[in-house]
Amino acid sequence: MSQGFEIQVFNRREKKMDIEKVYGDGAVKFAYGNPIGRLLGSFIASKMLSRLYGQTQDSAKSGQKVAPFIKNFHIPIEQYQKGSIKENPIETSYRSFNEFFIRKFQEGQRTFTTKPQEMGAFAEARYFAHASMTDELNIPVKGSMLCAVDLIADAELAKDFIGGPLMIARLCPVDYHRYHYPDDGKTLKSFTVPGDLHSVNPLALKFRQDIFIKNERRVSILETEHFGKLAYIEVGATCVGKIVQTFDESKPFQKGDEKGYFLFGGSTVVLCGEKGKWLPSQDILDNTKQGIETYIQLGDVVAQALASEDR
Repeated sequence: MSQGFEIQVFNRREKKMDIEKVYGDGAVKFAYGNPIGRLLGSFIASKMLSRLYGQTQDSAKSGQKVAPFIKNFHIPIEQYQKGSIKENPIETSYRSFNEFFIRKFQEGQRTFTTKPQEMGAFAEARYFAHASMTDELNIPVKGSMLCAVDLIADAELAKDFIGGPLMIARLCPVDYHRYHYPDDGKTLKSFTVPGDLHSVNPLALKFRQDIFIKNERRVSILETEHFGKLAYIEVGATCVGKIVQTFDESKPFQKGDEKGYFLFGGSTVVLCGEKGKWLPSQDILDNTKQGIETYIQLGDVVAQALASEDR
């Protein structure tokens, strides 16, 4: 992140630096940078406020916001499937803002890397990555926030991930909000960790450094074919009405299968790995060292499995 509140993101596909246009940046600055806003912090981060706001995004009236939102944020809507009002143009085909928010891509718009040793991007998002989780990590924020024990909230389960690689995929309100499995495998365990619903925007992280371990989150421990065990963590955020699991976790999954989606709000997926099993892509690691996120399309390569001699 650069000076002030400007958020720089490197777009890998377009090979250029973008300045992120933040939806609701004024509200985030007030909530986390203003003394009065900070006094209201517990209310702003409360589930009650987020649930109520989330419900308003289910109303028919909220559907009127979709077309201006698409125009204002230059969303390539032609890449997506229509909403439930099929007879309307796509911009007005969504019955509510939430229906638009969880829109699906058109068939063939995104594909996952087919090479077994390459991990596919599990979300279309802005990525930070680290080769090893340690208490010395200070990007994007300091200290134990990135400690496996704190993220997973189960000391026994977390043992497998201490010192392992870490990726943080941040989704903005303008993004595709479904998340997917990065490899073939099965779910060993899944559970919800209760918590608050703070914003996960970098503007908020600048002021509040413990958001990922304070926010409500859902943890899945996955056994994958090519990357060992993974801790797949979906982090709730301000105005996220719900984290929805769409995949039957009693069944094996394949690379690219949809795992679930977030309803309205900015959201984050954190992926923790075992030490020596895989390494995040070098461009993400290099950008992370400079405090710059890397924007990556769903299914593109985000990590490589390590051969046994490299571990």
